[in-house]
Amino acid sequence: MSDPLSRNRLGEEASPYLRQHADNPVNWQPWDETALSAARERDRPIFLSIGYSACHWCHVMESESFADESIAAVINEEFVPIKVDREDRPDVDSLYMTVCQLVTGGGGWPLSAWLTPEGKPFYVGTYFPPEPQRGRPGFEELCRRIADSWADPAQREEMESRAEQWIQAARSNLESVGGSSGSPKAAGGDGGDPLGLDDETGSDLLASATNAALRSADADHGGFGSDGPQFPQPGRLDLLLYGATEGGREAALSAVTRTLDAMAAGGMYDHVGGGFHRYAVDREWTVPHFEKMLYDNALLPPVYLDAYRITGTEEYARVATETFDFLTREFQGDHGGFAATLDAESEPPAGRDGGPTEGAFYVWTPEEVRDVLSEPAATVVCERYGITDGGNFEGGTTVPTISKGVDAIADDHDMSLEAVEEAIEDGRESLFQARESRPRPDRDGKVIAAWNGLAISAFARGALVLGDDGLADTAREALSFLRDRLWNSDAGKAGRLDRRWLDGDVVGPGYLDDYAFLARGAFDLYQATGDVEPLSVALSLSRAAVAEFWDEEDGTLYYTPESGEELQVRPQEFTDGSTPSSLGVATELFVELDAFAPEAGFRDRADRILRTHADRIRASPIEHVSLVRAAERRRRGSLELTIAADELPNAWRKTLSERYLPGSVLARRPPTAAGLGEWLETLGLSEAPPIWENRAAVDGEPTVYACREFSCSPPRHSIDDAIDWFETESDPK
Repeated sequence: MSDPLSRNRLGEEASPYLRQHADNPVNWQPWDETALSAARERDRPIFLSIGYSACHWCHVMESESFADESIAAVINEEFVPIKVDREDRPDVDSLYMTVCQLVTGGGGWPLSAWLTPEGKPFYVGTYFPPEPQRGRPGFEELCRRIADSWADPAQREEMESRAEQWIQAARSNLESVGGSSGSPKAAGGDGGDPLGLDDETGSDLLASATNAALRSADADHGGFGSDGPQFPQPGRLDLLLYGATEGGREAALSAVTRTLDAMAAGGMYDHVGGGFHRYAVDREWTVPHFEKMLYDNALLPPVYLDAYRITGTEEYARVATETFDFLTREFQGDHGGFAATLDAESEPPAGRDGGPTEGAFYVWTPEEVRDVLSEPAATVVCERYGITDGGNFEGGTTVPTISKGVDAIADDHDMSLEAVEEAIEDGRESLFQARESRPRPDRDGKVIAAWNGLAISAFARGALVLGDDGLADTAREALSFLRDRLWNSDAGKAGRLDRRWLDGDVVGPGYLDDYAFLARGAFDLYQATGDVEPLSVALSLSRAAVAEFWDEEDGTLYYTPESGEELQVRPQEFTDGSTPSSLGVATELFVELDAFAPEAGFRDRADRILRTHADRIRASPIEHVSLVRAAERRRRGSLELTIAADELPNAWRKTLSERYLPGSVLARRPPTAAGLGEWLETLGLSEAPPIWENRAAVDGEPTVYACREFSCSPPRHSIDDAIDWFETESDPK
């Protein structure tokens, strides 16, 4: 049998990121038992490099160091080099990124970590240049120093001691369950406030998170923080929208609209093709980091749509619609699932020199615009999007931004507003068509369950707000694909969801975010369409999540499945980052689904989770937005609109598209007992759950029941009257 460490094994992997490194002279290994056993058997430290296919600095480090024969020789001789795609193995990434953040105060990709043969980290960092610069050691020099230290018994003992300390710190951070507060009899009892807070104090939790978000809001440029880079933070924006409507706080709404306007006008938004880049490198939102991620483009449209509902600003609906169009055009495969990322880099278009560069596909010069458009359209478009000879990006190119108002352009060129608007819209379309002939950024076609769940949720909510059934069809296609390719109802205790699919290759098992986000998406699709099948998927995934991730003794859901690989630490995902906290999403979903399957014990587990982590949530609510939402939902009680109808009347659809009702559940059901019986059979339920029981249509007409906890309105034939009941007759306390 050949020595696995004698060759680069990544060519045998399906992951596009791993395959990007398959030709490196480094003898890369995937994270598997073959590589891990080799490290233990040879008592050789591991060099672990974690990244993803669209990562710019991952590409840089590869070209500078991993493609270098001299550096590769050192790595191959002294270490077991392992390459991990963070999108396939978020559990591995979570463990070592947590150590990096605890030790260095920061993180990012590529993540570089040196581990003991047992997998405990003793040196961590991110990008290292080939030669020393800006306070960073040169990578080859660093590798030699680490190897020499490991070979010295005294230094190795110190390194192993440090590794043990770091693992204990990571364990304390990721496995924390708040002492004994997870006990079923802890504060909160069986009431509606599992954090043990009274109504006034419970409301203060939401207010505290809102105030913290407001304190960090950039009053000049939108976003959060006082300098760049600027990251989209949809969780905080969603929190501020909820806080604004709940407390009537104008400052919260202003902070949201200022940020949404800045993102939509700046270079983070793709004005030619739609969709959002990863983040802006500057405070003014002008120059983005050009990669495009599925999760950003799934999480931002619902925030824009909620702001559209609240403010009536049509621009927000336009941005959401264009982002949906971008996703279906460039991310959705023929199979229905959504790809993971578009790379930041591509070959330059004709007329530009050089090799692959970041943003090459997206930036313009005035000459390139004039090659596509005649006058006066070329001048109008250049002025509108700030495309100048000097540019705002590398090489005199320009990232398009909204730089000049339509009124000002019309005045300056003695044109009508209609003529200017027509020139801009036609010009955008022409630039888009011209851009299609440029070399395209690579697409990572991995269909990741969690991120597709976010997309399904976004399209479902878009269908409801925009009244576009085509968006619901797109969500159905994606859910059907994931159910067929990644869900096995006969595996495990209650079924098993795998993590991702790529050209027939499946990687599993799934993690908590896969189960929680996909269940969330399925439940939102049920609410938007009234289809029973997505509800069945949501309930099945949630039951399976309990079976795989719930720990009864600790009173929490872990991020990794009980049947999965055992790492040095079993993490939980408490905080919201670029994606929501899977623990928070699952907890809020459990609160909502309890009314559909009370026998599953979802609400009791949600209460346990909130009690277990009550101290953590209280200490820093802004870092735990999803858990704060779940706690607020549980404290206030669910707002339920049970609709008994085959189809929603057009007037009802219009009302539901316009009304912002955070924390509400739209519980669709067939109008008759016979139709409901068929649904119960599909769901495997022996009797109607409380949310549907005795709530059939009255007089053969579409009927709606408004309920909060155990208080319900009479049956009504007007959706507006039912919603008004929440505000006038139900008791929110």
